[in-house]
Amino acid sequence: MTRRAIVTGGGTGIGREVARRLASEGTSVTIVGCRCWRPPPGKSTPRSELGA
Repeated sequence: MTRRAIVTGGGTGIGREVARRLASEGTSVTIVGCRCWRPPPGKSTPRSELGA
């Protein structure tokens, strides 16, 4: 059975760490956030960190 999770506020802070933890355990994670910014060059994003 595949585990799935929707993490609100997953782009930063606690939500980001929750998303990372779930993904590291093999859960399929969908991240929802409302901040409309782009990270500076070289800064990682949740998508790249989680291998999405």
